[in-house]
Amino acid sequence: MYKKLAKQFHPDLGGDTVTMQEINREFAFASAQAIKGEGNKSEEEVAEEIRLSEEYRKAIAKIIHLEGIVVEVVGYWIWVTGDTYPWRATLKQAGFMFAPKKMAWYFRTADYAVSKGGKKSLDEIRAKYGSEKLQEDRAKRNYLN
Repeated sequence: MYKKLAKQFHPDLGGDTVTMQEINREFAFASAQAIKGEGNKSEEEVAEEIRLSEEYRKAIAKIIHLEGIVVEVVGYWIWVTGDTYPWRATLKQAGFMFAPKKMAWYFRTADYAVSKGGKKSLDEIRAKYGSEKLQEDRAKRNYLN
């Protein structure tokens, strides 16, 4: 099904990038579930997904207010770029790790860990999975903290 959709929606074959990124994202998620042997989700699995999304929300809330950084969700990882050097201790304390080849910080849960770093650039990862930049909503700042 993935191959059929990729042939139909790939940007090089007349499709659009956003649709292809969504197909790649869904394929990565479905592949991860298939590898783990997951089918229909139990209440415990749904509760685990909620816990994981809460981990991401808390990690973002700890850093979103930092000046000069760019926070973006790329696939199932959070990447931080920009002027991160002054904030390296804060980022590390919030659970972010530094990827020296990409010159960027990232956060992901153990479910999305990889055995070794990939060779793709951050731009290549963005192109494959799509990217959504996050900005602090100053009206809700007290809620985030």
